[in-house]
Amino acid sequence: MGIAMVGTDLLSEKAAIMRESLQKSQTITDNVVTILGSFDHRLSTLEAAMRPTQIRTHSIRQAHENIDKTLKAAEIILSHFDQYRQAENKILKGPHEDLENYLEAIAKLRSNIQFFGTKNSFRNSDGVVSHASSLLTKAISKLQDEFNQLLSSYSKPVEPERLFDCLPNSMRPSSGSPGHEGEHNGKSNHHADSHNNNADAVVYTPPVLIPPRILPLLHDLAQQMIEAGHRSQLLKIYREARSNVLEESLQKLGVEKLNKDDVQKLQWEILEAKIGNWIHFMRIAVKLLFAGERKVCDQIFEGFDSLAEQCFAEVTTNSVSMLLSFGDAIAKSKRSPEKLFVLLDMYEIMQELHSEIDTLFKGKACSEIRDAATALTKRLAQTAQETFGDFEEAVEKDATKTAVTDGTVHPLTSYVINYVKFLFDYRSTLKQLFQEFEGGNDSSQLATVTMRIMQALQINLDGKSKQYKDPALTHLFLMNNIHYIVRSVRRSEAKDLLGDDWVQRHRRIVQQHANQYKRNAWAKVFSNDFTRITVVIRHRRIVFVPLLNFDSFVWQILQCMSIQGLASSGGGSNTAGGDGGTGGSSGASRALVKDRFKTFNIMFEELHQKQSQWTVPDSELRESLRLAVAEVLLPAYRSFVKRFGPLVESGKTPQKYIKYTAEDLDRMLGEFFEGKNMSETKR
Repeated sequence: MGIAMVGTDLLSEKAAIMRESLQKSQTITDNVVTILGSFDHRLSTLEAAMRPTQIRTHSIRQAHENIDKTLKAAEIILSHFDQYRQAENKILKGPHEDLENYLEAIAKLRSNIQFFGTKNSFRNSDGVVSHASSLLTKAISKLQDEFNQLLSSYSKPVEPERLFDCLPNSMRPSSGSPGHEGEHNGKSNHHADSHNNNADAVVYTPPVLIPPRILPLLHDLAQQMIEAGHRSQLLKIYREARSNVLEESLQKLGVEKLNKDDVQKLQWEILEAKIGNWIHFMRIAVKLLFAGERKVCDQIFEGFDSLAEQCFAEVTTNSVSMLLSFGDAIAKSKRSPEKLFVLLDMYEIMQELHSEIDTLFKGKACSEIRDAATALTKRLAQTAQETFGDFEEAVEKDATKTAVTDGTVHPLTSYVINYVKFLFDYRSTLKQLFQEFEGGNDSSQLATVTMRIMQALQINLDGKSKQYKDPALTHLFLMNNIHYIVRSVRRSEAKDLLGDDWVQRHRRIVQQHANQYKRNAWAKVFSNDFTRITVVIRHRRIVFVPLLNFDSFVWQILQCMSIQGLASSGGGSNTAGGDGGTGGSSGASRALVKDRFKTFNIMFEELHQKQSQWTVPDSELRESLRLAVAEVLLPAYRSFVKRFGPLVESGKTPQKYIKYTAEDLDRMLGEFFEGKNMSETKR
């Protein structure tokens, strides 16, 4: 019990202590609160006292920031003014001395105008922006003058020699003047050259029309003018400078602007030379001049394709027109056979240049030039096709009065054959024409046309042969001409198209005319007089009738000159003229022999005089004809002289009758068909 009382007292004592402690804490807390309250009041008072200072400090800070911004803005504006002054100084000096810095000054000036244009205070002011814009206008004007001056000073006509140096070696003229181009590029030469050039894949190197170091400057000038909106002025300057230069270059080369009437007045030789020149000029113009101009145009107007195409079109229009007008005049002029090959040459060069023309003259701006070139190509093809069709009719109806008195190859024959030979040089070209206008296989069509031309020629030759009064000369003329045709065909590509059957058939025709010539020319000698000797053999009369076949001459001549006949008619020892030729069979035989010798001499001399003026131009054919006559005539004559000569030699003046030896006749036969004139024959 006592222990419990002690415990309670301890707890009460501790509780009292705790209560006292709590009271002290509360007192302290209250004191702290009082003190803090006092601080809060003081702080509020201090804050109220500091607020004006804070406001002033913020204003000062903001003012400093505004001052900094203003200073920076002013610095930028001042720098632009400084740039403007620098640009102005450079612009006033002009672009000629330092074009690069001048262009840089324009760029800065344009930047300044844009800068001040965004500032309301400056944009609304008439001073700064308007003055800068005025200065820029002057700067562009000076640029325009500089572009004009620079382009004009480096735009010079290209001398022909420079252009020739750009050609492949095989196409350069032997002389340096354009006036000789016709000789270099004649009808056959041009065509052969063009095929060789295609085979060799020649390369053309366009001349440098403007130095490469100048082109970037011209490009920069053009770009500034375009950005300033001066496209039309730029186009005008470029056109006037470059167009005239191109035209002058072509004129120096020898290009003429001829119309249809001008062409009709020219002689064919002159016109043919001009056409050869034109073909060469077209190649030079497209592959060298226009290609070089396209390169210049593309570099100056790089990045402005439509303007480049427009400039190129306007620069080349007059030059292209000058070239195409001549081709158009030829295509529209009166057709004639000799024009076919030059038309084909012109058509070929237009076909050759077709892809390059399309490449160079690309775009809408050049469409009229492309169309004009295409139209000329079609017109040349059409005219060539029509001329080709006219030729067959012209051959058949040719009525030239050219006299071929010696029976040689007629000029028409050689002309037609050469014409046909040239046709085969243009097989690929004719293939295009046949496909375009007729369709079908080109080889079969060319064979058909060639055969028709040959047939037309033979029809015409048959008509011309009827002009001869001597049938022998008629057949000699036909023999010569058909032989020339056959030989020419065998040596050309025409043989592959016409075929061996055609060749063999016409060779037989040549032989037929040769036989007809021999029959008509020598029938009187072999069948009328020289071979129609009547002899009596044991009281039987043998008469040798006129011959119908030249190949049977030998047999009949030998028969008529038989020794048995003379022996029978001579009566043994009196054969040589026992009664002095006063009567009897012996006298009759001598008189007959003399008459036949005399008649033979007259007829042979007449044939020699006439046929030595005739001509067989082919040496093999000429010799074969001589040999055919000699093989019959000479053996028969030798035999006749041997057998009947003694009857004449025993009489008076035997040389009056036996005027020639067989060797003399052989020599005189060697003069046949040589085409000698009358004075040569008499000598």
